Amino acid sequence: MKRIDLNGIGVKNPKGYMMVEALISIAIFAIGFLAVATLVFSATRNNTNGNLLTQANMLARQQMELLKSTPDITTLPQTLQTFSDGPWDGNGNPGGIYTRSWTIQDALGFNTSREIQVTVNWTWRGQDRSVVLTTLTEGNGT
Repeated sequence: MKRIDLNGIGVKNPKGYMMVEALISIAIFAIGFLAVATLVFSATRNNTNGNLLTQANMLARQQMELLKSTPDITTLPQTLQTFSDGPWDGNGNPGGIYTRSWTIQDALGFNTSREIQVTVNWTWRGQDRSVVLTTLTEGNGT
């Protein structure tokens, strides 16, 4: 029988090496594929969370701009009051996962400005999330 030298190792019967090489290649490919699959899953989850957060920010900003554009600031409550509406979807239409609440008060006590705090809450995958925007306004968009 002829002796075959594989990388300096004398092997009398080289049968089966192709199968071992194929199994090792498949194992390396599987590990790489699992890493890529994990990366895709994480990216999808983070994109979804980012989208939800962006929609909540836009709903809060929408209410904040509506309150800030009040022409006469004295028409807004002077003492601390809380209002709420919802549920909303991500486009501001009725029905969805978001609820919005806001508080208005005359924080300085001069009846020339109002402190407005808008909070948007939602539950995603069993966890309560929220976005809070706070501003001090004199009305007319300022």
